Amino acid sequence: MDLFADDPVAAPLTYPGRIPPGSGVLMDDAYVPREWRAGGAAIAALLASAGQAPLDARHRVVAVGSNAAPSQLRRKFRDHGVRAVVPMTLAEVPGVAPGVSAHVSRWGYVPAAPIETPGEASRLFVLWLDERQLAALDLTEPNYRRRPLTSAVTLEDGTPLPPPFVYEGRHGCVAAPGDGRPRRLTSQPELIRSLLDGSAALRRLCGSTPEEFVANVRDDTVREAAYLLLQRERTGGG
Repeated sequence: MDLFADDPVAAPLTYPGRIPPGSGVLMDDAYVPREWRAGGAAIAALLASAGQAPLDARHRVVAVGSNAAPSQLRRKFRDHGVRAVVPMTLAEVPGVAPGVSAHVSRWGYVPAAPIETPGEASRLFVLWLDERQLAALDLTEPNYRRRPLTSAVTLEDGTPLPPPFVYEGRHGCVAAPGDGRPRRLTSQPELIRSLLDGSAALRRLCGSTPEEFVANVRDDTVREAAYLLLQRERTGGG
């Protein structure tokens, strides 16, 4: 699988982008698979060979949306003049799952935001970011605030990690039809189709298909009106 074939900015309906099947290191234009074993020895060696900051000098951030896609991370860091060398390790993250933020990005997709899932755990990527990478990623997340999780996470070999950061949505999350609980993130075409099916007002504003939605919300006025409609369907969640 070519992890760099789809960029959600260029192709919004591919959001969140192509997600790696396992842990590894984003190395500029490549993704190098590396399982977490023996304290991350293989990942640490790869960082050292590239002259990059070691694991113990990095900040950990859980990715709940497109930050788990190498194509999206590469673009974000390149846009800010930062080299894209980032360990990405799978972990069991308790009490958090990818939900749906109650806003629309300027590129046309409806992005993810974390939701609380007490008693459940999600298999998500933890990004290991150096100082410049963390600062750059913060700048790409104006619709989110970075905060620490309250629970430790567990890497694939059973190693516990202290609570990492997560980007919490500023707009709340969209509720699922019927029960009012936060929606879970699905593929972008499925998500937009469901939102359109559930709202005649959104269909009148944005069209009747995911493709029409993406094209129409590129207009600032339409996107703001769509945002207000999503806000009517929001939970308080973050």
